[in-house]
Amino acid sequence: QVQLVETGGGLVQAGGSLRLSCSASGSIFNAMGWYRQAPGKQRELVATITSRGSTNYADSVKGRFTISRENAKNTVSLQMNSLKPEDTSVYYCYADVIGRWWGQGTQVTVSS
Repeated sequence: QVQLVETGGGLVQAGGSLRLSCSASGSIFNAMGWYRQAPGKQRELVATITSRGSTNYADSVKGRFTISRENAKNTVSLQMNSLKPEDTSVYYCYADVIGRWWGQGTQVTVSS
């Protein structure tokens, strides 16, 4: 059983920063990353990182968000800078190992 616990969401003004962290239990993971889902919209990929450190970002967050991970601790983090109101969503971390596992989600709200 894999469990993922996210921390770090909250309310911030536009232009501000937040850091999300996700701690995963139980295994060595391949890709890890973050999705987000706003009300009435589909879940969308935000950023991914492989076990070797290769990263991929959605065009909408490139240059503003940075994903990182510590393999020894099974954690993945998302540093979000220059936040915009359109970044408001529930953010979900995920980890891949024999299937995909999801965290419970953490709310990020950016006020204008």
